[in-house]
Amino acid sequence: MFEMKYQEINSLAPEELKEKIEAEQENLRKLKFAHTISPIENPMKIRNSKRLIAKLKTAQNAKR
Repeated sequence: MFEMKYQEINSLAPEELKEKIEAEQENLRKLKFAHTISPIENPMKIRNSKRLIAKLKTAQNAKR
């Protein structure tokens, strides 16, 4: 779960993008679950995860 630059995202193959999206969505589910049980230390992680998923999906749609 780290910030990826657009250049890094665009250099990924379509199947790599799909894997990254799935992994990040799973990570987002875990973050939300942890935050529901007890507030996580840095709630900005949830926002950053959502933004990364959006960037990955945008790149995936552009490659179609």
